[in-house]
Amino acid sequence: MITERFFQLETEWNVVHLPYRPNGFGIFIIGDRSCFVEEQTSFWQQHYGRNQLMKDLKYHGYTLFQSNLYGCNWGSPDAVSMAKQLYHLMMKKEILNHRIHLLAEGMGALTALQLMEVMPEKIRSVAMMNPCLDLQAHLEKEKEHKFFYKQLVQEIAKAYHIDSKKVQTMKLPSMSEHTATLPVRIWQRMNSTVYSANDHCKKYESLRENLGSPIQLIYHIGDNPYRLNQSIIKFFKENEKIL
Repeated sequence: MITERFFQLETEWNVVHLPYRPNGFGIFIIGDRSCFVEEQTSFWQQHYGRNQLMKDLKYHGYTLFQSNLYGCNWGSPDAVSMAKQLYHLMMKKEILNHRIHLLAEGMGALTALQLMEVMPEKIRSVAMMNPCLDLQAHLEKEKEHKFFYKQLVQEIAKAYHIDSKKVQTMKLPSMSEHTATLPVRIWQRMNSTVYSANDHCKKYESLRENLGSPIQLIYHIGDNPYRLNQSIIKFFKENEKIL
């Protein structure tokens, strides 16, 4: 039985992972900056922990799909546009409920936030792992690390098709203007995370409280991936009661 199918949309490789017993729900995985999808493999397949999470999700019947999204896209308009294209293609090709779950990690949360704004009626819930939710704050934080700051500036310039000298003055994606109130749960690792809780998930938690639609923020130390995986699955199932 074919369980993975790789295909190209424009220049980008994409993959759909098919479960043995489909439950009719789809999950769009939007990865962090090191994430990639190539012609026959992907970062999530090669990474032991992420691969185990995908196996657990497929075991529960979820159809998973993912795009390379132009690599280090940092929530660029190109990435959001490609994500929307992939969603519409999945709805045509697969037998899925039209309201999907998003599973966003790190940088992928910037794209997820924008999808929540532009297509809220298509999204059921959003699970985030160690999210980057404010690119401006992340850029400021990286100034403390000269080498990483320079690399980040180059990545943003490439993603947004601008001169690197303009990065510091351009308006970068931030959570401040977002008003979507879709169900969100965040799993924040307490140790060794690039995106600090204070700059990202704690600020988003406050924003959602002010919108009258609070989210749940869960801290963990990453010592029990099985518990984390089951917690994510439970969250998704909680948001499937209304088709």
